[in-house]
Amino acid sequence: MCICINCKHIVKCKIYKFIEQQHNKQSIKQISNHFVPVNTIIIVNINKKDLNTYLEWDLQECSSFVEKPGNWLTL
Repeated sequence: MCICINCKHIVKCKIYKFIEQQHNKQSIKQISNHFVPVNTIIIVNINKKDLNTYLEWDLQECSSFVEKPGNWLTL
């Protein structure tokens, strides 16, 4: 699971926006002044089902992470 959902920077984070784009969805309304986090590690899992291949993108580590549990629920 992506740690972004409990980060106070989620609405302005460029990495989170990138991950959403990889999932072909945009559930969080982004604000214009973007935040660029440091030392991020993105994990990409490759899953196959029948003849289809699915990529699952998750941010696993981020030095800019500031915990704000449930922040994504209010957006």
